[in-house]
Amino acid sequence: MSGAAIPLGAALRLPAPAKLNLMLHILGRRADGYHELQTLFQFLDHGDELGFALREDGEIRLHSAIPGVNHDNNLIVRAARQLQQHSGCPLGADIWLDKRLPLGGGIGGGSSDAATTLLGLDHLWQLGWSEDRLAELGLGLGADVPVFVRGRAAFAEGVGEQLTPVELAEPWFLVAVPQVLVSTAEVFSDPELTRDTPPIKVRSLLEGGGRNDCQPVVQKRYPEVRNALILLNKFVPARLTGTGACVFGSFPNRDDADKVARQLPAALPSFVAQGRNVSMLHRKLATLAKK
Repeated sequence: MSGAAIPLGAALRLPAPAKLNLMLHILGRRADGYHELQTLFQFLDHGDELGFALREDGEIRLHSAIPGVNHDNNLIVRAARQLQQHSGCPLGADIWLDKRLPLGGGIGGGSSDAATTLLGLDHLWQLGWSEDRLAELGLGLGADVPVFVRGRAAFAEGVGEQLTPVELAEPWFLVAVPQVLVSTAEVFSDPELTRDTPPIKVRSLLEGGGRNDCQPVVQKRYPEVRNALILLNKFVPARLTGTGACVFGSFPNRDDADKVARQLPAALPSFVAQGRNVSMLHRKLATLAKK
């Protein structure tokens, strides 16, 4: 999948990195229907890319159509308009998306795109908003958006908005992409979903352990995911990220990951990327700040 090519005239090009949920525990369901959870996020050095150019007329125009997603409903457009509205900024933007991450893959494509839009337009429009303020705005767009806004590997609690930065090893991951769209809403409403996992402390989590409580439900509902887990488990312990559909295994170096990737069937696309505790977006913004 790829959106419109980003033109040379784009004033700003920024990555929108993927993430993995290295574990995901569901502690219970709240009165408002949301689930209390604990999860561990780490970024990957692989993802979408966005391009931005300034408009003086206040229009927000996304030049990259995504099949089945209306322009005005796209999280990128919604993020841009929310920032415009809350900041009172009269400027607009042309935006291009080079889409590399799968929809419904559990690796944060839409949320990452929204976060890159918030941070990119804050830079382009010279708003000077704090990370806290951008993260708060991002939470209204999706529970995962704040982790991308903050850009640091984190232990997340609540509905995913309470973030504790963590330092993790940065292994190489092989991420397999089953060709199926998983409905997060269906997974979280499934009566068989485990909703009573006891809370754990981040320290014990970092010593190893944890699982994905959504995995049994997803692999039962989606044979494509089940088959991908069976296949990847022949080479390395495999796990679902988020509510899927992507599954992953970790390796000490790129060569080992590439070797297994070459053995996967063509019907199961995959990519190899390194785990990152500081997202590629924040690395790029840091270099721009030095210029």
